[in-house]
Amino acid sequence: MKSVEEQGIVITFEEMAEVIARLGILPLAQLIPEHPSVNGLTKAENWHTGSELDPWAWRARFPGEGLAGYGKFIRKKAILVSRDWFPAFAAAVGSIQEIEERYNNGLASREAVLLLQIIRDNEGIETRELRALADMKAKEKKTAFDNALTELQGTADIVISGVKARLNAEGEANGWNSTSFETAGHWMEVNNLSSFKGSREEAAAWLQSAMEDVWTPAAIAWIRKVMSW
Repeated sequence: MKSVEEQGIVITFEEMAEVIARLGILPLAQLIPEHPSVNGLTKAENWHTGSELDPWAWRARFPGEGLAGYGKFIRKKAILVSRDWFPAFAAAVGSIQEIEERYNNGLASREAVLLLQIIRDNEGIETRELRALADMKAKEKKTAFDNALTELQGTADIVISGVKARLNAEGEANGWNSTSFETAGHWMEVNNLSSFKGSREEAAAWLQSAMEDVWTPAAIAWIRKVMSW
């Protein structure tokens, strides 16, 4: 029997959950050679409809329901990583150094240090509040803010924990929904996942072993090169 993604079209959230659980890593849009993406597996007419079949809405449900970690983990692109693979993935892309040490060694930006400190103190904080607490609401600071968030996702320090409705003073939905963030460690703890017990190299080896049965050789070769595994 063919897997859901081999049949071509994924219609429901539950079907996409099956795909992510099987493949371990699934980009939102096409990124990895000879490897599916959420966009490529779904019908274009279902996107941005606000219905239960809207894949754009699913991206917030997966982390919210503890089924997959979500963030710009690879080449600054949005990726879903299954709960079973996430501890090893976080260990393989992360650093054994605390962010303050990375900053002192020129491996992290000052803005990333600041934002991570705020997110640690306010798990699940939404973008607008985060910019305010970081004193980065000014238009000229937006690029540095966005770059720091992407930097922290690329090292799996933080994940996108969901999408929150912006509320006005009366508590009513007002304007576009806002992305929220939490530390990867907090997301794992809340969803009963333990940190990977092993080195970065062992975590990368674990992932490559898991990929062998479900990824194409081209996809494995690509990610090994991009992630320097």
